[in-house]
Formats: sequence, structure tokens, C-alpha cells
Amino acid sequence: MIDILITNGRVIDPASGRDEIANVMVANGFVSKIGKTAPKARRTIDASGKIVCPGLIDLHVHCREPGHEEEETIATAASAAVAGGFTTICAMPNTHPPQDDETSILYVLQRMARAGKARVLPVGCITKGGEGKELAEMGMMHEAGAVAFTDDGTGVAGSTVMQRALQYAQMIDVVIMQHCQDPDLFGGVMNSGAVAVRLGLPGIAASGEEIMLRRDLELVKRTGARYHAMHISSAGSVEIIRQAKAQGLPVTAEATPHHLLLTDAACIGYDPNYKINPPLRSAGDVEALRQGVSDGTIDCLATDHAPHSKEEKEMEFALAPFGIVSLDCALGLYARALVHSGLMDWGEMLAKLTVNPAAIIDPTLGMLQEGAPADITIIDPDKRWTVNANKFASKARNCPYHGWKLKGRAIATIAGGEFKFQLQNASRIDK
Repeated sequence: MIDILITNGRVIDPASGRDEIANVMVANGFVSKIGKTAPKARRTIDASGKIVCPGLIDLHVHCREPGHEEEETIATAASAAVAGGFTTICAMPNTHPPQDDETSILYVLQRMARAGKARVLPVGCITKGGEGKELAEMGMMHEAGAVAFTDDGTGVAGSTVMQRALQYAQMIDVVIMQHCQDPDLFGGVMNSGAVAVRLGLPGIAASGEEIMLRRDLELVKRTGARYHAMHISSAGSVEIIRQAKAQGLPVTAEATPHHLLLTDAACIGYDPNYKINPPLRSAGDVEALRQGVSDGTIDCLATDHAPHSKEEKEMEFALAPFGIVSLDCALGLYARALVHSGLMDWGEMLAKLTVNPAAIIDPTLGMLQEGAPADITIIDPDKRWTVNANKFASKARNCPYHGWKLKGRAIATIAGGEFKFQLQNASRIDK
């Protein structure tokens, strides 16, 4: 018996190149058939005028658990994910204590199972305590379920440590994800430039990102390890990645909604909700990032969802923590930056949210094909809506997009063959 029948949707599967009007059948947690037939099912969804695609994947999410459950938990992050159309998110390891051993990886997986929403995949620390000094037990963490390794929040500064990490990662065939920032060139609170001078705030130059990225890619040449550049923010970084790919290096990169939509001019009002690391940069950087996504230099779209409490973000700009949340609204933001701007179509953009990130962490995910796990997102590309941070499933409200009017929204999210989210006013899609 078919559990779920989704009819008349525009089925987009970037992994296979499928883009056609078809019916999708789900049984026992898997996609059983895609075609024109419409057998009886326990639940039938009319997806006319909607996009039916693989569940979205976000490689870069801060769940804050353990240690700062007042900001976010694995359960609330997973709820925010499915509300935004994401069926898989990667949990960053800069928690308290850090995710730097087998036990901490198992903890994330246990909490994910208890939440029962999105798939939450743990990312382990590269170094013990994320301190950049001594390699963590990467092999044991990988066996326990870690899908990648990073010291996100800080880049691994020591070249010897980074080289050893890449060598070890190459042996166990797992990706190293790096937050590129030379610590000797860090100390500001926003982009270094005219706006920072006007505001009297210390700046963070793009050179700090680009120097570490160049060094890492030299080490990738030596080791052959897979390397993923997180949340790149500058035109220079886009060009460095482009050159590395031309040389055939196994490098991938991601861009965030805020670096595709906002510039450092947003900081003029001293609103800490615009304070992020790496910082919002110039209009030229934004344009270079958009072009990098469009031409394939940047492989993935990732939110860097970074929750903070209201009290923290009410501090003055210089003292407030870095971070923006956007899991609940990211899809509409990506559409605004890339689809509605004419840079790419929905199929091209969805590749950056499905098959491309899946190839980095787990190639069995990110596809909508017969026999694949039934992780499915139904999108209304014409849905016009207003971002209301007060109604987010996330615990956090540090979102600069509150009040933005967007077009395009996930109206239903299926994970493991079960509905995990359905937009309240979209209930009419049920037959």
C-alpha cells in the first residue's frame, strides 16, 4: 500500500536531471515510484503548481546543545529546519563542551532521534577542544557518525596541525571544513572599510580569510584531501576557489543568505543582528559571491544558523556576539538572491541545496529517485509571505530579515516518509 501519493507536482531532482510534471509515491519510508500512475494511497497530496524536490540539506547549523540550550537545542533546530524545508542539517561542534570525541557525537545522534524531526548529522572538531593544537580522535568520531570535521568559530591556524588533519581525513575519506580566518588578522567587529571608519568600529579585512584559504589549498595540493571552505565572504575568496577548481583540487565552498543579500552598509544603525563572522562586506563582494554561485564556483548554500539569546544581542554592537539565524526563512532568501534576480532557475539553485551538499557528507542523500529515502520538500514558488521572526520554530530571534517580504516557501516537508511539517494555510493541498 502506498503511504503518500504526491500528484501533479513539478518534480525536480538535480541528481538525475529530472524536471517534469509527475506523481511521487512513498511507501515504507522510501520513494517507491515516480511516474504518471496514481494508485490509491493512505494520504494524497495535490502538488499542482508546486515544486516537489529532494529534502533540502544545510551543511552549517549551530544547534548550541550541549551548553547553551537557552539559545537553541537540537530539537528546536530540527523543528526550524523542517519548517524551512530542510530534512538534513549538520550540527557544528563548537558547543560546550565541544564535540571532540565519540561520546559527544553519539549524544547528537541520540538527541536527534528523540526530536524526531530533521536528520541532524554531527560534525566533529578537528582538534581537541577546538583549540587548534592537537588532533582530536577523528577516526573514532567518524565511526560513531561524524560526517565531517571543523573547528568552526576559529580556523586551524597551525600549518603543521592542518596538514596532519588533512592527511588523516584523506585516509578515512572524510571532508575537512574550514572557517578561514587568520587569527593574527582578526580583532574587529565588522568589515574593514569606509563604513567601519564612519562608525568608529574596528574592521576585519578580507585578507585574513583569503590568506588562510590560500595556505589551506597549498596543503590540499600536498595531501589530496577533500576540503570545504565555509561561508566565504569576499570576491578574492571566490577567485581563489575558482583557480583551485581549475587546477582540479578536491575543493568545495558554500555561501550564506546574508553574504548574498546584505552589505556592510546594513551595520550603519549599529544593530547587532547584522553582526556576523565573517562580516557583511561590500556590494562588490556580494556580486562576486552571486556570480560564484551561478557559475558553479560555489557549490552549496548554507545558512550558518547561529542562535543567540535576546539579552546577548541587545548589547552594544562592539560587545554583542556574532551570529544570524535564518533556517526558518532561508529558502525564500536564496530565491530572492538567485532566482528572482535572474541568475539561475529553481532547478539550478536546488542543486546547491540537495545533491551538492549530499556529495560532501553522504551521497545516499539529496536525491528524489526510486529506492531513495523519502526526504521530500514541497515548495510553492509563488507563495508570497512576510518573515516574522517571532513565529520561528527556532528558539532564537536574532534575525535581520524580520519584516522582509519574500516569494517562495516550503509548504510541506517529509522526512523518512513521514510529514514533519505542513504550512498551516496550505492544508488545501490534501485531497
